[in-house]
Parts: sequence; structure tokens; C-alpha cells
Amino acid sequence: MAAEPILEVRSLKKHFQVGGGKTLKAVDDLNFAINRGETFGLVGESGCGKSTAGRTIIRLYEPTDGQILFDGKNITHLKGAELKQFNRSMQMVFQDPYASLNPRMTVGNIIAEGIDIHGLSSGAKRKERVLQLLRDVGLNDEHAGRFPHEFSGGQRQRIGIARALAIEPEFIIADEPISALDVSVQAQVVNLFKKLQKERGLTYLFIAHDLAMVKHISDRIGVMYLGKLIEVTSSDKLYANPLHPYTVSLLSAIPIPDPEIERRRERIILQGEVPNPLNPPSGCPFRTRCPKAMPECAKVMPEYMEVEPDHYVACHLYY
Repeated sequence: MAAEPILEVRSLKKHFQVGGGKTLKAVDDLNFAINRGETFGLVGESGCGKSTAGRTIIRLYEPTDGQILFDGKNITHLKGAELKQFNRSMQMVFQDPYASLNPRMTVGNIIAEGIDIHGLSSGAKRKERVLQLLRDVGLNDEHAGRFPHEFSGGQRQRIGIARALAIEPEFIIADEPISALDVSVQAQVVNLFKKLQKERGLTYLFIAHDLAMVKHISDRIGVMYLGKLIEVTSSDKLYANPLHPYTVSLLSAIPIPDPEIERRRERIILQGEVPNPLNPPSGCPFRTRCPKAMPECAKVMPEYMEVEPDHYVACHLYY
């Protein structure tokens, strides 16, 4: 039986008008689906548009063009009460656990904010719900009365996760949720995400730039470059057989904990800088840094297509 998509993104675009009448194409023609209960990792260098994609999908940003379907319903232009109702189904965990929590509110009130907005419970039931959420993310009942500045970065991110879970969403967008944390804490937070997914049947869009960490949590992975999706396949396939030269270079940068293999393997160092997104290259956006670029790459944008079963890539090498 075919997997059931909970989210479908069709030709999604998010463009920003900037000074001098120029257009920044932060997200440009994304197409992918996320199946119910899976984790879809979205990776790429800083500035590639992955966080903008997440914020557009959850409707923090108004899409410029394209469609977002959630549970088969078009949510691209929801407003007012309909948007509020949709927000119960999809929540976000933000990158910076320091900036995303209101410093003037107690942890209990931060977690209960969604419960209050949607009128889900009050009084003793509200209090018990907050305490249970704290326990679910590995914190204590006594933490409810404290303020965010009294916690470490890892604890604050747990508070952010509890807040997202408070209204029982089906889908969570995690926007670089571990990048601001110490390495020693990152694995704990990733394991918490996996535990909660198993217990609650959650679906994740997990945005990150660390390919090594994404492998541990993702069922499938999409690679972005300059606002475009350039490769999508299962986590195992991507690591065993990356097709796009950009993906190959990203994976070559991940250290292997075997000194013999590490010594023998080839490290691919990309030349040049990421192009200015206000003035992207013609044709393939990666061609100016690609070790396998051909004349065709400068003329035509490669089509994003399925070149192997469930393995999509946008590259002229595979036409």
C-alpha cells in the first residue's frame, strides 16, 4: 500500500522584494511530499532558503506562488479562524532557544499559551497538562514556575518542544533545533524528538545543515541550494549513493570514525563562494562551483526528475 502524504508542497515559491527593485528568490519552485509518521530532513548551507521554506509551509510567511496541501486540504491562503484551526495541526520548534521564549513569562505560562489561545483546558486540568508536558520532555514539575533565563540552552529547547506539543499537533517543523546547542546536548535533543515521535505518531520536517545528525533522525532527506531542491531520496540511499555533485561534496566533509578509511577517501573542497541570491547564475545555480559543470549547465536549468525509484535529482548529468 502506498504511503499516505500528510503534507504536499507543489511548486512553492517565496520571493522578497528588496532595495533597488530587486527580487530575492529565497524559495523557488519546491516540490516534495512528507508521509504520515516519517521524518523528512531538509539540509543545505546557511542562506539556501530551508528555514524560509519551513516558515512558509507553516504560514508564518505568505507564499508568493504554489500550493501547500495538508491532509489533502489546500492551506496556501488560509486566513482568520481557518488559519487558527490549522495551527492546531502544525507547530514549530525554533532554532534559537534563547530568542524564542518570552523572558517575562514563566515556563508554565509559555507552555500553556497555545492551550489558552485554543481554549483547550483551564484551572486544574490546565496545570496538570503543563506539568505532564514538562515530564514528557525530561523536565521537572518545579520548573513550571521559573523563567527562561534560569535554564541552559538544552533545557530551553525542551521547553520549546513542550510548547509545540501542548495543543497536540500532528506535524512539527523543527527549524535547526540543535544548531545553537552544545554538541554534548545535541544528541539528547535528537533522541527526545525520536522518542516523542514514537509515542505520539508525529510527523517531522527537520531542518538542519549538519548532514551527519540529520542521518540519525530522517527517513528521507531533501538537499537545497540557492532556494531550489536539488536532490531527494531516502536517508540510506543519499549516504550510500549521492547523485548530485553538491550532495557528494557535502557528504565528503563528514568525518568517518575509522582512521584507515578517513585517510584513503577523497575530500571534495568546493571552489568559490555561494553566489549572491539576488544575482544567481544562469542555468543550474550550482554550476559556478561544480567540479563536473558542462556548457549545457550555464544555458538550461536542469529539470527536477526521478532518475531512480524514489530518487529525485536536478542535474544535467542524469538526463
